[in-house]
Amino acid sequence: MKQYLALCHRIVNDGVWIENTRTGKKCLTVIDADLTYDVDEGRFPLVTTRKSYFKSAIAEMIGYLRGYDNAADFRKLGTKTWDANANLNQAWLDNPYRKGEDDCGFIYGKVARNFPKPDGGSLDLLRKIVNDLEKGIDDRGEILTFYHPGVFHMGCLRPCMYSHHFSLLGDTLYLNSTQRSCDVPLGLNFNMVQVYFLLAIMAQITGKKPGKAYHKLVNVHIYEDQLTLMKDVQLKREPYDAPQLIINPDIKSLEDLETWVTVDDFELKGYQCHEPIAYPFSV
Repeated sequence: MKQYLALCHRIVNDGVWIENTRTGKKCLTVIDADLTYDVDEGRFPLVTTRKSYFKSAIAEMIGYLRGYDNAADFRKLGTKTWDANANLNQAWLDNPYRKGEDDCGFIYGKVARNFPKPDGGSLDLLRKIVNDLEKGIDDRGEILTFYHPGVFHMGCLRPCMYSHHFSLLGDTLYLNSTQRSCDVPLGLNFNMVQVYFLLAIMAQITGKKPGKAYHKLVNVHIYEDQLTLMKDVQLKREPYDAPQLIINPDIKSLEDLETWVTVDDFELKGYQCHEPIAYPFSV
């Protein structure tokens, strides 16, 4: 929480105003930030200076791991995060690759679970990583990537947090996640949860101990219509201690994640927070 608040203060104090073509809004922006999450110590990085809906963030990541490409499937899991991008983005609505209502196209997990090969066919990047880690293998390239410039025109949104690199030291699993663009008031709250969760759940299903998760942010920003709420409300609140994420121990395999797991398999212990803040979302 201290890392998060320090980054917010840095943007407010040192950020530069940049015009964003996609949204038509200005962003107060800084370049490069690094956050570390103590998964090994069970310190769940959930924002406490406003109410945070962690289950929606976990649902979205489960959808990525399942390779979902439809907003309706994400909703069934418990998150509406893809509704606007699938149905309100005019450029996507006009795109000939869009299949209809709720279609997201070639996005995130759809790429990672079906990564196209130039010589035909595709690779399941996640399955390869899980198989290696279960055997104690780390080839220094255990990388789950959602980023494929060759299919950007076939999806409603380029991936923001686009790469997750897993590393083994003995029987301890580490994660380095990279994010090209980050809406701090809304997106980062989700993304911190997702990086922590991804390392915790991958360690559990591969039989490893979780270590640290390292989160690299590149373009970090606050939109102009979010700034007042950040400065005058959220940054004036005192944070509470970090809660603990409780994961159903019966989740033991990738197949479990792909089939029966729901957001009810994840609970919080010791979560205290301030009132919600309704930050505007930019499509």
